[in-house]
Amino acid sequence: MLVSRIRFIFGAMAFALVVAVAAPAGAQQRNPDNSVNPTASSVKEEQLLQEFQRIQGRGTIPDTRSYVIEQPAGRDWRHFHEVTLRWIGAIAIIGMLAILVVFYLVRGMVRIESGRSGRVLVRFSAFERFVHWMTAACFVILAISGLNITFGKPLLLPLIGPEAFTTWSQWAKYAHNYLSFPFTIGVFIIFLMWIAWNIPNRVDVEWLKEGGGMVGHKHPPAYRFNAGQKMVYWIVVIGGTAIAVSGYFLMFPFYATNIAGMQLAQIVHGVVAVLFVAAMLGHIYIGTIGMEGAFEAMWDGTVDVNWAKEHHDLWAERELGKGNISAQPARGKMQPAE
Repeated sequence: MLVSRIRFIFGAMAFALVVAVAAPAGAQQRNPDNSVNPTASSVKEEQLLQEFQRIQGRGTIPDTRSYVIEQPAGRDWRHFHEVTLRWIGAIAIIGMLAILVVFYLVRGMVRIESGRSGRVLVRFSAFERFVHWMTAACFVILAISGLNITFGKPLLLPLIGPEAFTTWSQWAKYAHNYLSFPFTIGVFIIFLMWIAWNIPNRVDVEWLKEGGGMVGHKHPPAYRFNAGQKMVYWIVVIGGTAIAVSGYFLMFPFYATNIAGMQLAQIVHGVVAVLFVAAMLGHIYIGTIGMEGAFEAMWDGTVDVNWAKEHHDLWAERELGKGNISAQPARGKMQPAE
């Protein structure tokens, strides 16, 4: 009886020893490169590092994407928003302002060389001017409120304090969101309204070679819209469309894209917007202090005949041939020139 028990104990010990030796050997056979495999679903080191940088919580709402508080690509986006975009915006906007100041000091206002004739041509109808000013007014407010998002904290917050900055930013956000709709409508109408006169042609090439009359005193030929105005037109149409589409992605998040798409939309929106602002500064300069007689075209819809002959001679020649001319300041009875 004693001998049987001793045999049983030694047998159990031998079995345990065999199992202990066989387990590492089996693991080595399954993992011949001797790499560490802590779990059956182990991942690559890069994936582990990516997950290590992710901060994710728990939630009860159906949209599980809201559970991710921070993720690696978000750090790159934050650096772009807080550093890169500010540099792009500062260089584009301040650079454009510097160029315009230097140009004005060197060239001055482009005058009507032959003087005013006292006769005018109708250049834009009341509807065209309404669409232009509606879109322009919305653009100015959108630009100011949008730049607040990028430059407000470093520039405005220290000047007016947290409470005033919070109130201003809240109202700026409302204005930015709601005025985006009439701005988008305006861009769409401008596209349809002026597309026929903004197709590039050979005359535009000559206009660009001559510097558009802004450099020197030679005025190259042009139809209703010259090459410079056509560039502004396409900047408004293409840039405005890009800003509108990306902006609506941001206003209605996750309806059509994921987090990466949202970040891309913000990058497109920010970059195109600051470049758009810089381009429109040049447009505003030409339409006000940069050129004599230009503002009148969009203010009351008329231009002096001599201005038209110098800057849009091909268009002026055709309109004069039609008899679309008047000597009166109030020109409500004439048909708009096309």
